[in-house]
Amino acid sequence: MAQTEKKTGLLRRTSSSKKPLKEKVVLMYEEIFAKEDPTKNNPRFWDELFLMKVNLEYLEGKLESLDGDEVMRVKDNINSLFHHCVQALSEEHQIKVVNALQTLCALFRGVHQKNKSATGFDIINMLMGFDKAELRMKELMESLDSLLCGDGSESLKSLCLKLLLCLVTVTDNISQNTILEYVMINSIFEAILQILSDVSSRSQHGYDSVVLLALLVNYRKYESVNPYIVKLSIVDDEPTLDGMGMVIHHALTDYNRQYKDKEEENQGGFFSTLTSMVGSMFIADADEKLSVQTNEAILLALYEAVHLNRNFITVLAQSHPEIDMSATPAAPVPASPTTPLGTTPPSLDMMNNPELPLDPNLQTSNLLITFLKYSSIIMQDTKDEHRLNSARLCLIILTCIAEDQYADAFLHDDNMNFRVNLHRMPMRHRKKAADKNVPSRPLVCAVLDLMVEFIVTHMMKEFPMDLYVRCIQIIHKLICYQKKCRVRLHYTWRDFWSALINLLKFLLSNETILLAKHNIFQLALQVVNLFNMFITYGDTFLPTPSSYDELYYEIIRMHQVFDNLYCMVLRVSTNAGQWKEPASKVTHALVNVRAIINHFNPKIESYAAVNHISQLSEDQVLEVVRSNYDTLTLKLQDGLDQFERYSEQPREAGFFKELVRSISLNVRKNVSLSTMSQDLLLKEFSSIS
Repeated sequence: MAQTEKKTGLLRRTSSSKKPLKEKVVLMYEEIFAKEDPTKNNPRFWDELFLMKVNLEYLEGKLESLDGDEVMRVKDNINSLFHHCVQALSEEHQIKVVNALQTLCALFRGVHQKNKSATGFDIINMLMGFDKAELRMKELMESLDSLLCGDGSESLKSLCLKLLLCLVTVTDNISQNTILEYVMINSIFEAILQILSDVSSRSQHGYDSVVLLALLVNYRKYESVNPYIVKLSIVDDEPTLDGMGMVIHHALTDYNRQYKDKEEENQGGFFSTLTSMVGSMFIADADEKLSVQTNEAILLALYEAVHLNRNFITVLAQSHPEIDMSATPAAPVPASPTTPLGTTPPSLDMMNNPELPLDPNLQTSNLLITFLKYSSIIMQDTKDEHRLNSARLCLIILTCIAEDQYADAFLHDDNMNFRVNLHRMPMRHRKKAADKNVPSRPLVCAVLDLMVEFIVTHMMKEFPMDLYVRCIQIIHKLICYQKKCRVRLHYTWRDFWSALINLLKFLLSNETILLAKHNIFQLALQVVNLFNMFITYGDTFLPTPSSYDELYYEIIRMHQVFDNLYCMVLRVSTNAGQWKEPASKVTHALVNVRAIINHFNPKIESYAAVNHISQLSEDQVLEVVRSNYDTLTLKLQDGLDQFERYSEQPREAGFFKELVRSISLNVRKNVSLSTMSQDLLLKEFSSIS
């Protein structure tokens, strides 16, 4: 009974024997859902309706409750309601505009909820009528564009964006939302750019604008020409691109800070609380309004910007002081039950100031550093599908960055050094590194650190093969750039080589378990070819001649791993089976590694025998290596510095379809909670008569 009362929009019961009173707006809705034209008895019906506070729950519930016959019976009235909502958006009376926007949201949601199995054309007919749909949507999009670009209320602009997000996400699969064809034809792309380029607008509406753009870009992106993709790819306006970067930067920074705060709270019971500490960052919390989907949306926006627009790469590297954003005064944001992350970036002047402060205690930062820190959090735990997908998207973004020549140039620029404090997974066998001990280095070192960290911390039963393959590919692309441009990077290469060898050791130890699920030979081949890159071209990009000697020392020291790998791939490649060909490729790739081992091991043993030494020191082994290079014969291997460039279609299409579905569901949930801060909106405009 209580549920029935809630749905019918009751005000109160006067007594137990009397019928409950109904709000006037509910009575007017009932007239709309009757067969007769509501203006027949009241010519001012529509004017009066939009002066009434919208009862969203009743309106949506009523639309959801109609069966097919009832819908056709009242279709003309629903079409008329939609038409008058659009007309009301041009009214000077702001309360009418607010109520019209909220009514449109209820119409879109209610009709779609009832008709999930209906075709897009049926829904368009139900809402607007086939014959009027093009005109109605043109009028709607023009009105929304005017409201977003005008000098009017920020609350109205916020509500316009909420309506657009509601419209975009009413279907689980946005590409099945036929109404969006009209949003493609009547573009609001320029309105979104105007918001992002303006400091005040961006601070209040930046997050919703960026998420909306990311979703629109993914509408039928593989099936037809999407104008939002075309337009985003050619944006070259610096303030606009900077504005987009700042919104993304702020959202990721906010997330990083939330995580760090939780990490500090949980310092006491380190291992016992690790799971809850990490996990709680990914579960929607009523107080913090923080969820993985929210950050996936921002991550998707970053991906689309990096992938589609080469000019955005410059935004990644734009340096600014790493200030505490929580202390940064922000423009007031319209109150809402769930204010999303990323709506109050720091001031444009501070971000764009080329003269950075010379305070040695003030660390400089940029979007790429913030993204790397964010990735280091996300990539710590990949045990469930949500976190796995977030980590995959981080690695796809890094793949796009690693392929870009300009990005590679600033990553390796020795004059652009940063101290990047990545988050590291707690492990029993190592101490937690102190942030202050991280040196200031070119950014490529932080990228390599992130890749190495992932490699050494995810050798587990549920092996994330796809992520490992992506990690090694990113490393390979960076080393190809170093080889091509002869960049001698001062990096802890020995730790890097050690991580790769331990990965090979893990693959060998778990051959049977892993082969049941994965082609481990693909990953082994990539790792061996990284060693081949160092062996063949290392003298052109390793920092010193002694670094090249140390490479040989590590190969010789860990020769048993390479010997075991060779025995395993030889065994598999000489037997018939599905892995014969991939194993054979690893056999051939090991030729130079084995040549080094077979050449130097006898020399080392001979040196030890002649000098009566049971166990040689590192310096003694290096001495043998240096004095026997001349007699070493290696084979030149082709294609080591070649790689396949990233392409979203067709390989990643399925991943992005599911990702966008997940983001859409989350955005829809947040919009349904936050679109309708009615009392606040109506109070704001109550003085307008």
